[in-house]
Amino acid sequence: MSGMSAAAYAAKAKLDSSFRSRGIAIALTSGCTYGIYTAFMTLAMSKGVWADWYGANTAGLSAFALIYLLGALGAAVTDTSSAVWAVGIATARGRIGDFFRTLKTKPGKVMVVGALFGGPIASTAYVIGLQMAGSIIVPISALCPAFGAILAKFIFKQPLTPRILLGIAICFGASFMIAQSSLGGDAPEGMALGLVFGFIAALGWGFEGSVCGYGTSMIDSEVAITIRQVTSGLSNLIILVPIFGLMAGDGMTASMVYQAFTSSAMFWFAIAGFFAYLNFMLWYKGNGMCGAALGMSCNGAFSFWGPFFCWIILGAVFGIDGWEMQPIAWFAALLMVFGILVIAMNPMDLIKKKEMPIYEAA
Repeated sequence: MSGMSAAAYAAKAKLDSSFRSRGIAIALTSGCTYGIYTAFMTLAMSKGVWADWYGANTAGLSAFALIYLLGALGAAVTDTSSAVWAVGIATARGRIGDFFRTLKTKPGKVMVVGALFGGPIASTAYVIGLQMAGSIIVPISALCPAFGAILAKFIFKQPLTPRILLGIAICFGASFMIAQSSLGGDAPEGMALGLVFGFIAALGWGFEGSVCGYGTSMIDSEVAITIRQVTSGLSNLIILVPIFGLMAGDGMTASMVYQAFTSSAMFWFAIAGFFAYLNFMLWYKGNGMCGAALGMSCNGAFSFWGPFFCWIILGAVFGIDGWEMQPIAWFAALLMVFGILVIAMNPMDLIKKKEMPIYEAA
């Protein structure tokens, strides 16, 4: 091969390496934005009318309504805010027509089905878990890649290799460590049930990830995320919240929805919704640049970033008690990040030096 061809090959290899590195950085940033979204959503649910609902002035709300109805409502307000951001940005970029056209296609419908599991089921379970057990729920919910790998075995007949099984074992071992650190004698009431909801969130997001992988392989990421956020927001708001309202029997659901969307807390919900949208955008973009496997493992670092930003924003900045984590829980969160990496890829690939063929000049 000529010297010019060898130089062109080297230039292309350098460009590919740079492109992949930027993709890794973007995917890692998506994990950070997930943590920020979690912190601001939790902050929002402590402001305005939410402070009255959760505080001493419960205005006749039942115990069921305080836990489940408010959890579903918090998820609905956050996801609806995120959907508004998604539709607004898609409209500004001239993509709203693609959004409506894609909804009619099979991949678009698959995205809707996946979002129904990620929205009404996973998002609501996540919010309820956060309210009951605090930021310890974040690394538990990060088990979603492990659940996704297991579900993919049964849904898409994808094999569970020894490496994937090892990664799953590491993730569940880490979650056991987190549970052990949280269920001591001084654990708050409802901690155990909160952890259960964390597992439900992980299962729902694992199903969404395994199913939506099919849809996103054929849909532009920006359009796919708009479909996901709109489906999640509307289904939470018009399906799950009314169902929990009927089950609560308080007869105040419509009034509570109105108060939630007109409360001063909407400022914080808008911020949380923006970071939720940004998380998905960066995740999909990072996957496209560095590969889905590595992108998924980088995004899974939210098992660390979630508790970190809750500790910084809620604890340090706003002085809200109860957002500290024990050292073993921090270690377990980092261990889970490694487990997710093992599920996604062979970690040795990150340290192996790729050998470039040597060409002689013609």
